Amino acid sequence: MSTAVELALDSVTGRPTEPLMLDKPLSVDELPTPALVLDRQKMSANIQTMARHLGEYGKGFRPHAKTHKCPTIARLQMEAGAVGICTAKVSEAAVMVRAGIECVLITSPISTPYKASAVNSILDPNVTLLLVVDSMEGFAALSSEIDDDKCVGLLLDLDVSMGRTGIRDDALFLRLLDAAHSDDRFYFAGVQHYAGHIMHIPEFERRREKSLRSWDRLASKFALLDQQGVRPAIVTGGGTGTFDIDVTLDPLTDIQVGSYIFMDEEYRQVAGPNSDRFQGFDLSLTVACTAISQPQSATITVDGGYKAFASDSVNPVCDALPDLQFRFAGDEHGVLILPESAASLGDNEISAVRLGQVLEFAVPHCDPTVNLHEHYWIREADGMIHSLWPISARGCSW
Repeated sequence: MSTAVELALDSVTGRPTEPLMLDKPLSVDELPTPALVLDRQKMSANIQTMARHLGEYGKGFRPHAKTHKCPTIARLQMEAGAVGICTAKVSEAAVMVRAGIECVLITSPISTPYKASAVNSILDPNVTLLLVVDSMEGFAALSSEIDDDKCVGLLLDLDVSMGRTGIRDDALFLRLLDAAHSDDRFYFAGVQHYAGHIMHIPEFERRREKSLRSWDRLASKFALLDQQGVRPAIVTGGGTGTFDIDVTLDPLTDIQVGSYIFMDEEYRQVAGPNSDRFQGFDLSLTVACTAISQPQSATITVDGGYKAFASDSVNPVCDALPDLQFRFAGDEHGVLILPESAASLGDNEISAVRLGQVLEFAVPHCDPTVNLHEHYWIREADGMIHSLWPISARGCSW
């Protein structure tokens, strides 16, 4: 009888991973909405911009696949020079490894034998699989399940202020370092530090100051490594919100950027060094919705709600009609508040939005929004949709 781990792995590794070409191109107006639309040219430009920027500072980029959950996009990032791909969870890593991604870092600690058993199942001699550890319990779980003929790289996860995962205690840090060196199935690959609470600080200088201070507070851990005669091959962390800040840090080898490929409204409202809006990357991801009802003249309802958009703090935004205000109206619907002038239109005047019209919206938060959809509708340079890319790691939350 199959174990729960085997059943869970089979359920995700059997999913389609390759693009599906359409028989004929479609316009966005022809899509079944709500539809997740990805502009391939803009996304590709974002990937190249990030790769070039980090390369100029001698830093690698290790993009986070929790943002896109799509092996096709992961391959594009690797082709652009990424040193590897990050995943948040074991199930995401299983999808990426099956699709041929050769270097994967799972950025969340594992603490049970069941998860460790799943890791053991996806280990492959042709794949570099890296894990983070922050507890002896987690190391013990890995030790109990990893086969003797396999090898896993371990990064010590460090925390100074976020309080989500990571090591603060020096004694634990040294115990885990010793454990990694004492078992032939493991090797010490480096350290990880991620301060996610800093990424969306609106003011650039305040964000810069907090990020640099966060890294400065790790000095004692790097001193401990020096005392042990150990130089970490990998020092990884950071993200889209600090991509142009953390590059100045000498110890850092690579940055775990994620949202830069798509942009979302939460990031677009974060200031850059010389602007009150985030700079350098274009909006490439939108959700197309159709106007379906108008029970009153001042509003019009679209077919996208909480099941089409995920939002932590802000609402979707229609760049083409910036005067519209989107308000969530439940799971299936959103209400657009029309400009005041629309309520007093004459019989021969045309409203900014009409029933049956398809509008595209910048998403509030790209990562969880992607996780709500089965695939991307891929728009090419001619403005038409030519293919579907499966979101193969959708729902991979374990």
